[in-house]
Amino acid sequence: MTTDSPEEVTQLLLAWSDGDQAALDKLVPLVYEELHRLAHRYISRERPGNTLQTTALAHEAYLRLVDAKSVRWQNRAHFFAVAAQTMRRILVDLARARHNLKCGGGAQQVSLDEALVASPERGADMLALDEALGRLAALNPRQSLVVELRYFGGLTDEEVGEVVKISPRTVRSDWRLARVWLYRELSRGVDDDA
Repeated sequence: MTTDSPEEVTQLLLAWSDGDQAALDKLVPLVYEELHRLAHRYISRERPGNTLQTTALAHEAYLRLVDAKSVRWQNRAHFFAVAAQTMRRILVDLARARHNLKCGGGAQQVSLDEALVASPERGADMLALDEALGRLAALNPRQSLVVELRYFGGLTDEEVGEVVKISPRTVRSDWRLARVWLYRELSRGVDDDA
């Protein structure tokens, strides 16, 4: 992830957290491109026929982030981690709404190869992955957060470590273990359907 200056972004986030509205005005141009990139990453994984556009997702996430009055921003990595979580929630809510509209629904289970291993393929089932991440969070919240930040947020091992307050080596270990666990969970759903 790149913006003009991570230190400048962090300082503006801290000032904004302290109530400086002018800091928010300066912050938006520095983070907008990255928010748009995150949104594009999410949208590219959606099923064909998705009606939500990248810009709309970026704007919706921005509006929710601006309304998050209780958040005390730690730094740039923390901001983008929360932005990634917010975008994921928006898409999961949209997927649930679409699913509820269909009589009988029928969410399709997908393998981890399709949904998680940084595959550029479209069509990962957001609901199945969200449910699996929820189960992982109940067992190991840190591994679930690492997956969310790496896969959905696009953060590096170092950035994830900064947000979660663990070493990059621990991030890599959690990432490997979580991928295996998620693969097994997503495969179980596919095998049950067969």
